[in-house]
Amino acid sequence: MEAFKLIFCLLLLSLSPLLAQKVTPTGEISGAVLDSASRKPLRMASVSLLHARDSAYVTATTTGGDGDFHFRKVTPGSYRLLVTFMGYKNISLPVTVASDTPANVGTLFMTEQGTQLNEVVIRQEAAPITIKQDTVEFNAGSFKTQPNAQVEELLRKLPGVEVARDGSIKANGQAVNKVLVDGKPFFGNDPKMATRNLPADIVDKVQMFDQSSDQSQFSGVDDGDRERTINITIKKDKGKGYFGQNALGVGPSSGDQSARYEAKLNVNRFNNHNGGPNRQLSVIGQANNLNQQNFTMGEGGGGPQFVGQPGGGGDGGPAAPSNITEVAALGANYRTESKAVKWGKRSEMAASYFVNRAVTTTDQQSRRENILPGQSFLTDQSNYSKNTLLTHRINGRFDLPIDSLTSLRFTPNLSFQTKDVLSKNNSFSYRSPADSLNKGLTSNDLHGTGWNGYNNLLFMRKFKKEGRSLSANLNSVLTTGNTTAYNRATNTFFDTLTTEHRIDQRNAQDQFALQNTVNVSFTEPISFTQKLEFRYAYSNSFGKLLRNVASKSEETDQYDQPNAALSRNFANTFETNRLGATFQTRRLRYTVALGGDAQLASLRPVDRSSDAGYSSRYAYFMPNAMFSYTFPGNKNLRLQYRTRVVSPGITQLIPIADNSNPLNISIGNPDLRPEYYHNLTLTFSISSRGGTDNLFVFSSFNQSNNRIGVSTRTDESGVQFTTPINTRGFMSGTGFVSLGKKIEPLHLTVNLSTQGSLARNTNLINASDNVTTSTSIGQGVRLQSDYNGRIDYGLSARITYQQARYSLLSQQNMQYWSQYATADIHWQLPGNLVLTSDLAYTGNTGRAEGYNQRFMLWNASVAKQFLRTKQAEVRLQVFDLLNQNRSLVRNTGDAYIEDVRSRVLKRYFLVSLVYNLRKFGI
Repeated sequence: MEAFKLIFCLLLLSLSPLLAQKVTPTGEISGAVLDSASRKPLRMASVSLLHARDSAYVTATTTGGDGDFHFRKVTPGSYRLLVTFMGYKNISLPVTVASDTPANVGTLFMTEQGTQLNEVVIRQEAAPITIKQDTVEFNAGSFKTQPNAQVEELLRKLPGVEVARDGSIKANGQAVNKVLVDGKPFFGNDPKMATRNLPADIVDKVQMFDQSSDQSQFSGVDDGDRERTINITIKKDKGKGYFGQNALGVGPSSGDQSARYEAKLNVNRFNNHNGGPNRQLSVIGQANNLNQQNFTMGEGGGGPQFVGQPGGGGDGGPAAPSNITEVAALGANYRTESKAVKWGKRSEMAASYFVNRAVTTTDQQSRRENILPGQSFLTDQSNYSKNTLLTHRINGRFDLPIDSLTSLRFTPNLSFQTKDVLSKNNSFSYRSPADSLNKGLTSNDLHGTGWNGYNNLLFMRKFKKEGRSLSANLNSVLTTGNTTAYNRATNTFFDTLTTEHRIDQRNAQDQFALQNTVNVSFTEPISFTQKLEFRYAYSNSFGKLLRNVASKSEETDQYDQPNAALSRNFANTFETNRLGATFQTRRLRYTVALGGDAQLASLRPVDRSSDAGYSSRYAYFMPNAMFSYTFPGNKNLRLQYRTRVVSPGITQLIPIADNSNPLNISIGNPDLRPEYYHNLTLTFSISSRGGTDNLFVFSSFNQSNNRIGVSTRTDESGVQFTTPINTRGFMSGTGFVSLGKKIEPLHLTVNLSTQGSLARNTNLINASDNVTTSTSIGQGVRLQSDYNGRIDYGLSARITYQQARYSLLSQQNMQYWSQYATADIHWQLPGNLVLTSDLAYTGNTGRAEGYNQRFMLWNASVAKQFLRTKQAEVRLQVFDLLNQNRSLVRNTGDAYIEDVRSRVLKRYFLVSLVYNLRKFGI
């Protein structure tokens, strides 16, 4: 707690100049921008304020409806005013600001940019920040980064952008799920491949926007499914050449940790500009045992992730490490377009292959308090597992023009995995130290292979009548695999007589799931501003699971005794037909869309083992609405209401027991109904001074009266049986408010963020309703500064309060506090030395005895840059200098509270040789 107070005091000291701003003399600058020929106001022209001495960026704004602009609270001094507008010649003029005296530059007349037919020469000075409708565009050159920095470091400096330690990105409070390079995917849909493998100094612009689906972009009718997206554009003079960062590093072993190592390969060949064939080729590789991945771990496949889907909140803090991972990865990405593709001038193609092998070791101890009506009991567990996952991923995107009005887009994604898991679990359950319930020792040995695929095929046809279009979209998701697992357990039950049960089983399982969805959309313009969309969708989701369980025979020492009670051949089909329409009005400042769909659904589970099955039909009305309004002065409001239906998974429907953990047995429920959700999402943003001052509000509310919950039954020996059931009264809400401001005299950006969540669930515990209400609220502050171009530093702090209340056992209600604070610095020292250091404090209270934590994680490195262009460096890195790193996590469920302690990576030293490849224009 003392360390947290120290960092918090540093934050207060850094904030103290904000108070001084109230008494610091300031001035104002105002003026207006008109067209020189028509004398009409130029709305949304970009006006930037730059230092006179070096043209360094100070702030920016855009002109209003009358062409007017204002800069307030400007520190006295000499500046340069830069006015830019697409298609017009720039205006640049000096301006001096005196204390408490307004400076009016009058009316500025912009002249249209002239061109010559035989030669086009256009020179424009880019504004630091430009707002184009719902897109915010940052000029990367106005936000200085240290030499050889990656794109991730550039994003940290942009107003409203947060980059977590694991590389995940938030833009104005929303998670960024997609990062594009020159408007195209880079290594499929993995954001980290771009942000952690591309250098910041090749970036020209960074664009932030909410991207709708491909079909919605084509039809012009907003379908409400949007992803927060960042697009990185490459500088013209850096669009042709070679670049990348390569490294080798080693470190000695210490304590019970083996020697550390790191290898990184990154070579890119771009030929995108100046008449080139528009090609990109990238080769990326990585190997280390440092818990570092420049890619997203996962099995690939799957579709996009949308904002506002049902789900809980969380405290918004960093994900605590819970294991130690060793990775090796290699991949290549290729993209080409236009004349380089043989089948058409407007054709484009992109393809990538990526293979990675990850060995993850997990070593945990936990204490779980199980909540039961009239009683409760504790379970202490130790769990060890080693998971080896080999993944091959192939991604592609192909745009094929059929004629001038018709085109086809094909986006395949395919992955193949092999998995080997060895795990051991030791548990002990008791009401009190003198009242034992059971103990168990379970080991699992699993080997499996599987395929995952995701494909999108989009047919697009325009007609001669403006606004009329026809599109058809086929979306397919495939999951298939087989596993063989050996489950061995010895369980002892302490009742009136002590009894011991042994299990030695082989579980062979084959699983297959395929979902195909066809969406057909036809749009018809009613007027210049109004459009009507008619749509039809058909979806078929089929899954099957074949499970064969056999026990080991003592006589033959073989698994030749079939267990019919645990074996099953099960299949399920979920089929929907949906017909609907949307009416949309789009004006200059607002867009309104109202629509609805009628959906007929059928659920057909079949137990092939017993030839039992049934069919259920459901009818739904699914309304939707959207309202978006852009106010003068870069203010935007968006309100969206959506409904959706979710089918239960096949494992939730199978009515057989899964005894992988004999003390916690799960059983499916074939009577489950689909879930029906209502979702309401609100976003509101204000951006001023070119985006350096901003306010963002995001909230989402979800409700369902047939959400799939859990029924838990615990017998007298402490064995738990869980079954999925439909429950009523589910609701969840999340909220986020971010306030950002730049303090120019201190080169300081301040961001305050508040977030909260509320969730209400109803589940059954021993046949009694248990209503769980969980709440969370957190407050954070972040300071970021590039003090003088050689020193970058940042300070942040967050405190979060969480609580959970249970209707059955009020004495089990819990509450706790979490604190998290960081400090980081990057210092360019004389002699081509670079010092980097970051410090993180984590603390919490209110958890089980032995599971509260307060610790500091301090990392530091010093590097010596050499070669004429400083492209190479020798780096000494120390991780966890104080040797305090740990992981203590609290998990809360509807019938338990659990604290988990994990073994994580501790202090190590690493010496690395780093080479930054930079050869452009060749």
